[in-house]
Amino acid sequence: MRLLSRFTAARSSATIRGISTSCPRLSDALFVHRDTEYNNPKIPFEFTSENTRAAEEIISRYPPQYKKAAVIPLLHLAQRQNKGWTSISVMNYVAKFLEMPPMRVYEVATFYTMFNREPIGENFVQVCTTTPCMLRGSTDILRTICDHLGGIKPGGTSKDGKFTVIEVECQGACSNAPMMVVNDDFYEDLTPETTKKVLDAFSKGGKPKRGPQSGRQTSENSAGLTALTSKPYGPGEFCLPEFQ
Repeated sequence: MRLLSRFTAARSSATIRGISTSCPRLSDALFVHRDTEYNNPKIPFEFTSENTRAAEEIISRYPPQYKKAAVIPLLHLAQRQNKGWTSISVMNYVAKFLEMPPMRVYEVATFYTMFNREPIGENFVQVCTTTPCMLRGSTDILRTICDHLGGIKPGGTSKDGKFTVIEVECQGACSNAPMMVVNDDFYEDLTPETTKKVLDAFSKGGKPKRGPQSGRQTSENSAGLTALTSKPYGPGEFCLPEFQ
């Protein structure tokens, strides 16, 4: 009987899971808006004539009763015009443009990380630190970037306002790790040295060659071509020129 009691007690204690907590941290982007001097509804915003035409073309892709489905591309268009960030005035304008409740636009803008809720620098640097990039040295790349830009931290903007750096999840270029995105372009196969060269080029107002910085073509084997080295066979050789 005593043996059974001890076994039961041991089994019960083994199945009890302890409660663990983590320290609270502030989100990178607040989900609650508070008016500031640079972000409040009194600051005017409206599309340029060019972007108005672009927005109308986007809306025309949807049935009239579902034009609110264009909220994401219109927010993206407005953010580009607003120097890379989505202010409360931008959200209110898009809501009015699509004839939908502003709260519905707020819900979208606060959910997707592609919408920046705070002003950013002239060049937006997103450094991937997910597992494949981490195994290939993304920690050193992130450290190099922050140190090279004056000792800023992820989420910060350089003193000259030219760069904002954030840490992001997978950007879909794992075979070219480590990598970063600057504005709309991928810069891959990075080393601390090539990373500095890319940043220096942007700092001077240039635009360095995008893609792998190691010299390889796209995602080809870094050791060189090992397959498809011979002349291809099959009907492709005998098709009309436009199908070859």
